[in-house]
Amino acid sequence: MKIPRRIEPLVEEGLVDEVICQLMSGKEAMVYVVRCGADIRCAKVYKEIDRRSFRHSIAYMEGRRIKNSRHARALDKGTRYGRKVRHDAWQSVEVDSLHRLLAAGVRVPQPHSFFEGVLLMELVADSDGNAAPRLNDVVLTAGQSHKYHQDLLRQVIRMLCAGIVHGDLSRYNVLAGKEGPVIIDLPQAVDAAGNSNAHRLLLRDVDNLTAYFGCFAPELLETDYGNEIWSLYRRGNLHPDVNLSGNAQRNPFDMPNVARAAKNVLRRERPRQPYRQAMRG
Repeated sequence: MKIPRRIEPLVEEGLVDEVICQLMSGKEAMVYVVRCGADIRCAKVYKEIDRRSFRHSIAYMEGRRIKNSRHARALDKGTRYGRKVRHDAWQSVEVDSLHRLLAAGVRVPQPHSFFEGVLLMELVADSDGNAAPRLNDVVLTAGQSHKYHQDLLRQVIRMLCAGIVHGDLSRYNVLAGKEGPVIIDLPQAVDAAGNSNAHRLLLRDVDNLTAYFGCFAPELLETDYGNEIWSLYRRGNLHPDVNLSGNAQRNPFDMPNVARAAKNVLRRERPRQPYRQAMRG
């Protein structure tokens, strides 16, 4: 296919040899399948500021440090340059988070390089060698739902042990990879210790997963892993192999029943373009 304008600098630098096809389009970025020498990878092209639909919520930005004083002043003033600084910082968070999470044993795509607003990373494949679909595009049995749910809870725990909360985790940004579910899309990831919204965002992440898998295994809707995980983290007792019960003591006035929350989550989520099977034959 024709090389997209934003990928041309990577071709000129020898980082990309061929653009095979477009894989998906999201609110933050376009993703393409590319060839880099003998390797097939993904190129995530972050949308330019004036073409993005996603807003950088203050809830996500809290706790992010801008070391450059000029950049910090521009952010405070809300100038056009300040918006660019915020936009660039948003992208770098994903790259940094991917490296940290890989080191922590979390199943995420391996990043290879980041150049001119384009992230080159591993193309996650399914068991047939095709580009892995999102969970939203997969029909699961009750047994598979339980397995995926438990697997992703372990990934969430590993993330939290590494000091990171995804912040926007749902069936739309988990891929059904060959080795198990793979978590993607991390530009909004927050620092668990430095962001006062981390608890709320973690609960939402876990509730989103529970709501989806509960569609196939309704008994999961009666669990409360989010509060249990956060309670263990707050007390310093959280580790990757910690035993979970799915129960947590909570104030009924502070958090709605998970089953009711599940209905709200499913109603609010917007449909997104499904993944295409990019690697055929």
